[in-house]
Amino acid sequence: MAEAVAERLERVARRDVPLEELRALRLAVQAVPPADLRAHLSDDHLRGLFALLSTNDREQVSVCVSILERLLQALGPVWVIQNLGAELQKGLFHPDDSVKILSISQVGRIVEHSDAVTEILNSPELLRQIISCIGEEKIAVAKEAIKSLSRIAQTQDGLEALFVSSLLSDLKNVMATNDVVRYRVYELIVEISSVSAASLNYCVNSGLISELIGELTGDDMLVRATCIEMVTSLAHTPHGRLYLAQQGIIDKISNIIVGAESDPFSGFYLPGFVKFFGNLAVVDSPQQICERYPIFVEKVFEMAESHDPTMIGVAVDTLGILGSNVEGKQVLEKTRSRFQNLLSRIGHQARNAPTELRLRCLDAISSLLYLPPEQQTEDLLRMTESWFMSLSNQPLELFRSISTQPFPDLHCGALRVFTAIANQPWAQKLMLNTPGFVEYIVDRSVEPDKASKDAKYELVKALANSRTIAEIFGNQYYLRLRAYLREGPYYVKAVSTTAVEGAE
Repeated sequence: MAEAVAERLERVARRDVPLEELRALRLAVQAVPPADLRAHLSDDHLRGLFALLSTNDREQVSVCVSILERLLQALGPVWVIQNLGAELQKGLFHPDDSVKILSISQVGRIVEHSDAVTEILNSPELLRQIISCIGEEKIAVAKEAIKSLSRIAQTQDGLEALFVSSLLSDLKNVMATNDVVRYRVYELIVEISSVSAASLNYCVNSGLISELIGELTGDDMLVRATCIEMVTSLAHTPHGRLYLAQQGIIDKISNIIVGAESDPFSGFYLPGFVKFFGNLAVVDSPQQICERYPIFVEKVFEMAESHDPTMIGVAVDTLGILGSNVEGKQVLEKTRSRFQNLLSRIGHQARNAPTELRLRCLDAISSLLYLPPEQQTEDLLRMTESWFMSLSNQPLELFRSISTQPFPDLHCGALRVFTAIANQPWAQKLMLNTPGFVEYIVDRSVEPDKASKDAKYELVKALANSRTIAEIFGNQYYLRLRAYLREGPYYVKAVSTTAVEGAE
């Protein structure tokens, strides 16, 4: 098979291949192992294929790109850049986006190799063209360019090439294309900044981080909404948070939330700003963030108590994030009756809101109620039990009724709530004392699809692996759970049939 591919590639090198044969070659190269392909390839073969891209025939271009993707993956990155650098650069100017993506993705692969990356860094024209691809109309081309440039910036030499050379001017020039492209460059800068404190320092010195922060705290409401997402990504890293704190950016964001009361357009950016603090609280310290920026907690509660589904959704997501660890749970518990009342509203939304908001409520409830076994103190167990009881007059029935509805997403969301509380003794007692509930758990016939079967299996696993389950459920139910666990999520019980004489 490899020899047959080599013969066809020889004809490609002579530019003597009809489209039918290219189609056959595409099939053939897929069937040959990479090592065998490598043994029969030459640079002439590949240059021949690149030459066949110079056509207006879109199918020929498509077929050649498929063949090249397969062949280039079989070759080492050093060989590719040393022998086909000119072809890759030419590909970046090709009118067909698939050829650009092929070339950029190869550059991305090359820069991950320590010996090959030097060849790329010594080709400023190639890098310049990749930067210009950030401005391409097709998002797939731009994303591939961002990915490759981000990989280039993983090394000191790459950072120097991008930020301490004329390429920085190229980055700034491509930003001037339009708003969308400018945000793509910010996305790249944040991605690079997130790698290390040194990377962030290069980006700060380039002036581009300052531009991003300037837009975040500027007067354009829509721009604020876009920029806060990128700044939130930066805050996920310790060095990013330190920079934002030292520059007073976190205080500025807090002040903007305070001023949002009198801003009729705050609905555009407020959700993103609240999410920023929610994420900050989880990666930092929920207690410290909430104590230092009390406006954050107040605004989350206000949004959750509003009648705007968009604001409620963001508030519910943020509460789920904030209450995902014990410290965050304790911060919420300190608000006492206000949070208890809010849980009642969230329970109501889980039953009655539009589907998307119901799902977000179910996910938040799961996050708020989950307690790892090692953190199950008496106080915390009392707290999660009281939270669960605040959701509805009959919370177990509420979630069981949601889980019996013919919507897989809601069904799985309700099962995840049961799974979140399954290892807590109070919940196990509640399940046992609710007529028919344990039978429902071990009944496989109520799960119509794979996602539901997986979700039910996770619930069974959480119960069966709990330290208190055998004592609370008793031996009979415990053994049924262990059997379910042993048989796996997709077990189907064999049904025997008996032939009856004279039956149709």
